[in-house]
Amino acid sequence: MLSVNTNMGALVALQNLNRTNVELNEVQNRINTGRAVNSAKDDGATFAIAKGMESIISANVVAQQSLNRGISTVDVAIAAGESIGDLLNEMKAKALAATDTTLTATQRNAFNADFVALRTQLANVVSNASFNGVNLINGSTTTYRALSNATGGTINVSAQNFSLGGANVTVLATETVTSSSLATAALARVSASIINLNQGLANLGTASKSLGVQRDFLGKISDSLEGGISNLVDADLARESARLQSLQVKQQLGAQALSIANSSAGVILSFFR
Repeated sequence: MLSVNTNMGALVALQNLNRTNVELNEVQNRINTGRAVNSAKDDGATFAIAKGMESIISANVVAQQSLNRGISTVDVAIAAGESIGDLLNEMKAKALAATDTTLTATQRNAFNADFVALRTQLANVVSNASFNGVNLINGSTTTYRALSNATGGTINVSAQNFSLGGANVTVLATETVTSSSLATAALARVSASIINLNQGLANLGTASKSLGVQRDFLGKISDSLEGGISNLVDADLARESARLQSLQVKQQLGAQALSIANSSAGVILSFFR
């Protein structure tokens, strides 16, 4: 039926054209962003899952940064400990030489001066072995805690006190080798300190390795999560490209159908000529 009041053909054509335009805008948005799910309006459940995974990735990044600081802190302590080991070896040689009862006063004073200089240098190494304000070998802290996961877990690193006169380096801060007996006592303390130091360095090395393993593990988890997010929200661009071309053709045909439907009312005028 033809009517001048209602053009149903044009209304249907307009509805179809509007629907095509909406679908076309959706496809163009996916191509522009590379994502099939850009907001909760697209797919609320998938969007929520993806955002939850993104929050875990962000937390893992924070934990990795904490672990990196921990690794650097421990590595500085290890480097300082290795320098202390070299100094103790030299001090052992000086103390051993000073146990010789045949030394002259001048010779003994020379050995003592070298021993004291090494002792002073050892103290300086200990006091300067800080990273980001944390020193693991001067006795100022007992435990260093680094974040280990997205839920606030930690890896605890036991500090090692390498200060003079401490539990590991038993050499006294006032140690000298000005006599054979003092040199013998110093030699015993230096020898014990070397054994203690090596054990302490082993503990720090194990801690540094643990921190590194956890950091790498978090990196792998984050990579897996990023892949999961991609599977959930990323658009198949090849498919969207094909759909874009289809909708563009459909849009053109819809516009032509609307034009034809709008011109059908003109047929009524031919009835009255």
